Amino acid sequence: MSFEYLIDPAKGPQWTGLLPGRPAPYVLRRGEGEHANLFGDLFTVLLSGDETDGQFGIITADSPAGDIIPTHSHNETHETFYVLEGKVKLFYEDADGQKRSSLLDAGDFGYVPAGFAHSYQVVEAARMMGTLSGGFERFFQHIGTPTDHATTDQPPFIPDFPRMQAAAQQHNMQFFPPDYDWSDAQGDR
Repeated sequence: MSFEYLIDPAKGPQWTGLLPGRPAPYVLRRGEGEHANLFGDLFTVLLSGDETDGQFGIITADSPAGDIIPTHSHNETHETFYVLEGKVKLFYEDADGQKRSSLLDAGDFGYVPAGFAHSYQVVEAARMMGTLSGGFERFFQHIGTPTDHATTDQPPFIPDFPRMQAAAQQHNMQFFPPDYDWSDAQGDR
């Protein structure tokens, strides 16, 4: 498998014409956007850093219930979790370095600033919306695979480790060792 597109995006998947690619007003209808399949999740870019001069991007994630997402941190990316449907358990280190967890229901919101270790688990099939520092929304496209289907009803795409590492390096993030344990996290419910 080749990862040249992580160095030169022109060699990789293209979604030309779906988003303006520059600051300009536009509208997307239900189910529209730039879709990527990753594991069993459908990630959709609604707004990229290209449309906001690199300030922020907005994605949605449609996710089945499942395993904990690997613990990671972002050096420059702030990340939000707004649960539209379902339940998501957010694990994060607080400003004092203490491990915390919060169960987010529909309508709940979580925020993890750059530099803080975090992870999450979709407890009940969920739809989330996230606002991210501009450019990071492309991570899900780089690590996943493009799809024209705006549904999670498709075979999962499981990236291999080199692809995950290349995407993480491209987006200035780190994965923690697989044995990083959240079992002692202080939970709010």
